[in-house]
Order: sequence, then structure tokens, then C-alpha cells
Amino acid sequence: MTDVKELLLSRIRDVPDYPKAGVMFKDITPLLADPTAFSALTDALAGLCVEHGATKIVGLEARGFILAAPVAVRAGIGFIPVRKAGKLPGATLSQAYELEYGQAEIEVHAEDLAAGDRVMVIDDVLATGGTAEASLQLIRRAGAEVAGLAVLMELGFLGGRPRLEPALKGAPLEALLTV
Repeated sequence: MTDVKELLLSRIRDVPDYPKAGVMFKDITPLLADPTAFSALTDALAGLCVEHGATKIVGLEARGFILAAPVAVRAGIGFIPVRKAGKLPGATLSQAYELEYGQAEIEVHAEDLAAGDRVMVIDDVLATGGTAEASLQLIRRAGAEVAGLAVLMELGFLGGRPRLEPALKGAPLEALLTV
């Protein structure tokens, strides 16, 4: 796993002062452009899904979609997008949550999750944990079980992990990289 971590880290580019001064943005597009690194990432996340007995994968808008869809294919399980409010047609379940400066809402198709589903949530980055926490609530409200949360990168200094501990209710939080 050390070799995989080194490969992934080598393909993440730091972009200073983006999207605003003082922020060091972690750009994963070089990783996505490298088929060897992207495949290694997909394998690692698919392995976590299998290890934790996931039967479905939820990808969080938007970069979570990019990671979760190939993981679902590799793991041989279904992919479900969790979108910003108003982006899905038909009947949806929604969950509001607090942002640093306001409120947001995410949605999932009501029929995509059911009792008996074990759902792994996949996203690119765990920052403050607000969207991830809302997705866990949404999954449980749909009657499904949370198999875990897996991210490429955890920004440890932003405190997302401690915030998520109560919402995880014992489900694992797996970060391939911590910065």
C-alpha cells in the first residue's frame, strides 16, 4: 500500500491561492489523467468496498462521481449519485446541512436505496465533513445501512473525522491519504 500511496501523492498537484488567497488547493486532475495512478486508486477503493461488504456505492457530487463510478464497476456493485438539490428528476429524498457560510441540500432518488443495502460513500476529499455527514443521514433515512466512507484524501487539519464519528455510528472512515 505504501507504493500506491506514493504514486497517488506524486500525481496530486498543489495549487497555491486557489480558489482564494491563502488556500492550498489539492488538484487531482493529474492523477485522473494518469491511467496507472487512476487504476491504482480505483483498485484501492474497490478493495475497501469488498472488505466492508458494500452492495452499493454512493458518489458525492461532483468529483465523487468521477471516483465512485469506476469503483462500482470494478467492485461489481451499483453506483448511486448523490446530487445537489434540484438536479435529479422524479421522487427524491433530500437532506439539508450547514456550510461555513449558509446552508446546502443534497438529494438521492428515493427508489435507489432500500433496506438490506450496505452503502459505501466515496468522495475525493474529506474536509470539514458536512456533505459526508448529510449523505450518511440520507442513506439511513432511505432505510439502507452505511458500510463506510472512503476518500482519496483527508485534510486532517479541518476536523472532518471528529465531526463524522457520531454520524458514522461505528462504520469505518477510510482515507487513502492524509494531509
